[in-house]
Amino acid sequence: MPELPEVEVVRRGLQSHAVGAAIETVEVLHPRAIRRHVLGSEDLIGQLTGQTIASAERRGKYLWLVLEPAGVGVVVHLGMSGQMLVQPPSVDWEKHLRIRLALDSGADLRFVDQRTFGGWSISPLMEVDGTLLPESVAHIARDPMDAAFDLESVVTVLRGKHTEIKRAILDQTVVSGIGNIYADESLWRAQVHGNRIAATLTKPKLRELLTAAHSVMSEALEQGGTSFDALYVNVNGESGYFDRSLSAYGQENLPCPRCGAPITREKFMNRSSFSCPRCQPAPRMKRSAKI
Repeated sequence: MPELPEVEVVRRGLQSHAVGAAIETVEVLHPRAIRRHVLGSEDLIGQLTGQTIASAERRGKYLWLVLEPAGVGVVVHLGMSGQMLVQPPSVDWEKHLRIRLALDSGADLRFVDQRTFGGWSISPLMEVDGTLLPESVAHIARDPMDAAFDLESVVTVLRGKHTEIKRAILDQTVVSGIGNIYADESLWRAQVHGNRIAATLTKPKLRELLTAAHSVMSEALEQGGTSFDALYVNVNGESGYFDRSLSAYGQENLPCPRCGAPITREKFMNRSSFSCPRCQPAPRMKRSAKI
C-alpha cells in the first residue's frame, strides 16, 4: 500500500493539474470502486457533477479532494494498486479504469485500480484541532511531516505502549503515514529492532526514531516515492526511484550499508520485517520460569 511519500507525490500532482477545474461529467465503470460510498454510484455521480475541485489534501496515507461549493471531501483509497491519472481525453482508456471525471480544463481525471482494493467515497468535512478533515479520516493522527506534528506528545504515547515498537509506529492513530517500508527504514536508521517493546525505549531513542521517519520519508519524497512495480505512479504515470536507496527493506542477504552484516528477514503481522542483526540486535527472549 502506498505510504506517505507516495501519497504526497500524488497529492502534489493533483494540486498542480486538477485543482481549480470543474467536474463536467462522471463515469463509474466498476462498482467496487465506489463500494465505500454506501449511497451508490448515482448519488456519487450527482454529488460530484458540477462541483469544482478546490484543493487536494492529505493526512498520513489518506488522500482527499475538497469540492466546492458543496464543501465535502472525496476520500480516495489507493489500496494496493490505485492510480490517480490526469490524461488528455484522446488517450485510450486504461485497461483497469474504474472512475473517469471529465474536467472543464479539457483533461480527464482517471482512477485506475488493477486489484480493485481501492475506491472513492464522499465524506462530510469536520474541524479537528483547527483542521478540516473528512469524518472518515478524523481519527487519524498527524504525521511526522505535518507542520503541527507534536513530537513530544507522540514520544509520551509511545512510552506508554507495551507492544512492539514497529507495531506501535504502524498504528495510524498514534502517528500516521508510516507503513511497512518506512518503518523498517526508520528502525534501521535509529538502530532499533522492531520487536523491542516501545515502553522500554528511552525518550531520546524514540525521538531519534521519529526524526529518522521524517528524514527517510522526506528523502523518498524527493525521489518520487518508492516503486517496486508499475502499480505505483504519479499523476503523469511516472514511477518513483527511492527503492534504489533502501538500506533495510527488501534487502535480505545483502550487506548492511553501515556494518556489512547480511540483512535478515523475519515474519511480522502477516508481512515481512527487514533488519540488520548486528546494528539492530533483537530483544532477548525471557526464560520461562522453572516448574
